[in-house]
Amino acid sequence: MLRLITFGFVLIGLSCGGPSPCRAEPSRQDCDAAVAQARALAAALPADNLSRYFAERDLQQATVEAGNGEFDECLDMAARAAVEVKERRHELPRGETLKVLKPDE
Repeated sequence: MLRLITFGFVLIGLSCGGPSPCRAEPSRQDCDAAVAQARALAAALPADNLSRYFAERDLQQATVEAGNGEFDECLDMAARAAVEVKERRHELPRGETLKVLKPDE
């Protein structure tokens, strides 16, 4: 069990107990699992859903961060994608569609 003391915005870990050791930094496996989970959530939405579009962009960025060795940023982007899908923050009014322009347009 992780016990934390907060001082303003700073969190300080005091001790870790239990059967598994504490890890300070996330790993590639943590990132891959978070991305896979968020990707499965996004795939459940229709292909033309705007929240799915934004979630997929966040997942793409998560993959880039993982490739750069920034696994904490990867987890943040994967979590952002999952929240996007769960809360469906972006919805188009009925009858409107999303038109994504290509770089040369």
